[in-house]
Amino acid sequence: MESKKLEIATVGGGCFWCTEAVLSEIKGVDKVVSGYSGGNAPGKPTYREICSGRTGHAEVIQISFDPDIISFRDLLLVFMTTHDPTTLNRQGADVGTQYRSVIFYHNQNQKEIAEEVIAEMSSYYENPVVTELSPLKIFYEAEDYHQNYYNNNQSQGYCNFVITPKLAKLRQIHADKLKSTS
Repeated sequence: MESKKLEIATVGGGCFWCTEAVLSEIKGVDKVVSGYSGGNAPGKPTYREICSGRTGHAEVIQISFDPDIISFRDLLLVFMTTHDPTTLNRQGADVGTQYRSVIFYHNQNQKEIAEEVIAEMSSYYENPVVTELSPLKIFYEAEDYHQNYYNNNQSQGYCNFVITPKLAKLRQIHADKLKSTS
């Protein structure tokens, strides 16, 4: 069996429970890991430290994907249309730098594609896009209980009121990119 050549993308668009649930549904996505990136505190941060807003880290997801099935560009288009990239340090009721819209690029090609997508999305939204574009320096995997959070906690209030509507929006505007239509 031939092994597939996966690429990695790292993005943050508010709570990582939301972005993980959304991007896990996309054809070509092999794995999504919730974590933290973009901060300046020494050592691996904890969720509690991230929530304080003092470490500078964003809640992010790291996506392993097959570029023969979903391109980095198309992955970013899904990302940019399933969260609000026009609100600085905020997604809905979640407020703080840890909830910023951000793309951490892994190489020059990803940087150039991200710049093009951000420019393209600027005409899609009424307000200016404030998505940060930064090189990935380090990714810290979040605690185990954050991984696959939506699938493990669907009856939880936040999942019902915040994530489920995001998944409905995903299914409406990106049905052609979903792993399944169920």
